[in-house]
Amino acid sequence: MSSKKELYTQLYTEDDMPGYDAISAKEKEIYGNQEPLHWATIVPFELGGEDPLWAIDCFKSAKQQPHFHFITSGFSNLYFEPDYSEDEFSGFGFEITLRYRPLKEELAQPIWPVNFLQNIAKYVFKSGNGFGEYHYMSANGPIRTETNTEITAFAFYIDPEMGTIDTPHGKVVFIQLFGLTTQEYNSIRNKEYTTKQLLEKHLVNNPMLITDLNRK
Repeated sequence: MSSKKELYTQLYTEDDMPGYDAISAKEKEIYGNQEPLHWATIVPFELGGEDPLWAIDCFKSAKQQPHFHFITSGFSNLYFEPDYSEDEFSGFGFEITLRYRPLKEELAQPIWPVNFLQNIAKYVFKSGNGFGEYHYMSANGPIRTETNTEITAFAFYIDPEMGTIDTPHGKVVFIQLFGLTTQEYNSIRNKEYTTKQLLEKHLVNNPMLITDLNRK
C-alpha cells in the first residue's frame, strides 16, 4: 500500500465523503454560516437513479449585484475510495457553478438551473466528454425553457471565488457556466473571436460573469 493510500485509510472510513467535505469546506470559506438551498438525488446514479449529480447547493450572493450561486457536487469523486487518493484529478476533474440573476417573476428560488445542470451532467456521463475553461456549447434552445431570451448557449470560465481546490481524491476545478446569446455562439463558431476574447470583454463590466437572461 502506498503512503498516500495508507494515510487516506487512517483518516477516513467508508462512512465518510472526503470529496464532498472538501467542496463544502470551500463553500464555507466563502459563505460562512449561510445555509445553502440543497437539492440531493433520492436514488444515487450508481444505483440506477436518473440524475448523475449527487447534489447541487445554491447560495445567495450580494457581490457585484444580488444573484444566486449554484455549485454542483458529483462530477468529481465524493465517496470513500482509497484508490482515488493517488489521482491527480478527482473524477472528471471539475465541478460546475452558475451565477444567475433571477427574472422579476422569479420571486422564490429558481429551480430550472438544477434541472439544467443535471441535464449537462447526463451529457457528460453518457458521452464521457468533460468540460474545461473556454469550452462552449449550444443549449439547442433557451437555457431556461419556455422563456423569451436570447441566451441559448454557454461557455465556461474558472469561478472567480471557488477556483481550484485540492481534495483527498485529487484536484477539482470549479468552472463557471456563463450564458451566451445565439449571435455570440455563432460568432465563436465562425471564428470571428475566441471564447477567451469574448469572456474577457464581458469581464470588464461583469467581473463575476453573472448570467442574465435579459441580456441582448
